[in-house]
Amino acid sequence: MKRLACVALALMMGALLPAGAAAGLPPVESRPANTTYQPAFSGQTRAPGIQTQTPYSVEVLTDRLERPWAVAALPDGRLIITQKAGGLRVYSREGGLSEPIHGIPDVADSGQGGLLDVAVAPDFDSSRLLYFTLAERLSGGAVTALARGRLAEDARGVTDYQVLWRALPAHPSQGHFGSRVVVDGEGHLFVSTGDRQGDDTRPLAQELGSGYGKIVRLTADGQPAPGNPFTGQAGALPEVFSLGHRNVQGLAIHPQTGQLWASEMGPRGGDELNLILAGHNHGWPLISYGIEYSGLPVGRGLTQMAGMAQPAYYWDPVLAPSGMAFHDGAGFPEWAGNLFIGGLAGSHISRLVLQEDRVVGEERLLEHEGQRFRDIAQGADGALYAVTDQGRLYRIGP
Repeated sequence: MKRLACVALALMMGALLPAGAAAGLPPVESRPANTTYQPAFSGQTRAPGIQTQTPYSVEVLTDRLERPWAVAALPDGRLIITQKAGGLRVYSREGGLSEPIHGIPDVADSGQGGLLDVAVAPDFDSSRLLYFTLAERLSGGAVTALARGRLAEDARGVTDYQVLWRALPAHPSQGHFGSRVVVDGEGHLFVSTGDRQGDDTRPLAQELGSGYGKIVRLTADGQPAPGNPFTGQAGALPEVFSLGHRNVQGLAIHPQTGQLWASEMGPRGGDELNLILAGHNHGWPLISYGIEYSGLPVGRGLTQMAGMAQPAYYWDPVLAPSGMAFHDGAGFPEWAGNLFIGGLAGSHISRLVLQEDRVVGEERLLEHEGQRFRDIAQGADGALYAVTDQGRLYRIGP
């Protein structure tokens, strides 16, 4: 009864959403920044506000998820959802929310660890393969790991589970595992990792021989993908695609350009949106638009350094960006090419309008729901589906 009441209220609210002005509004962020740092270029932060013109509805499909971390759409329209403690759930309109699906071995469900992302293999209809990122227990601590398994035909279990790659070495820290996985148009896997939140591990984001603070590019079997930028370089891991990351919890591939984008959690201020290009160094911990939680500068307090990429966009105060998805425009042409990012501290979904590699407009969706939006995906019906730390699954669309 509680769930049905939530759905009815959400539908009522969705029907009343105003269209409003499309652009030219003040920036959605009006709070004082944590720092006095200045952007490197116009529009790098606090872009003009925008508002969706097309009417849409907001619906809470269930509030019975247990610490969900990721949501992905299966080809038949069902949704596959990870739960941090290690179970999977399937949701469909016809069958509702499944019981937890098991078959993934024990995960390191402590701190920020657990079962994290899920991605659907391009040939899922024949292979039934799913890819997962997770925190895995090893001697000495835990690692960010990439694994795969096959979803049973009846969707009641996962078989043939196999770990494909690990961000070694293990570390006792329970923070900054990342991690997302996406599949590109060639079937290669991009996997993000964090710096593991230790004073001793933070500098490893700059070390090519470490898996910490990186985005790696792998084959479907977990091997370094051909053509990676540091292949053959002495001391470098051949799987590294980009470096200098603090904690990337969002990855998405632009549906028109095929480019990889990432959202990255900064410290106090300095959350970032980055265009990820082969071999680029994104600067952490040498440059940042944020400060330490203590209020002290990060390192030397620099925001720019030669040879290091600037974020396409940054937030101060923080959004705490997590999972994200581009909309391809199916069923909702106004949102074609727009990027949607779940905000944890921001408690909303950030809609960004991009022109090439710049953000030209920002809108906050569902900011009055009081939810920590952990992940978002586009469904087969063109709607957006989002999960929250509080256990809700939302549908946002026409």
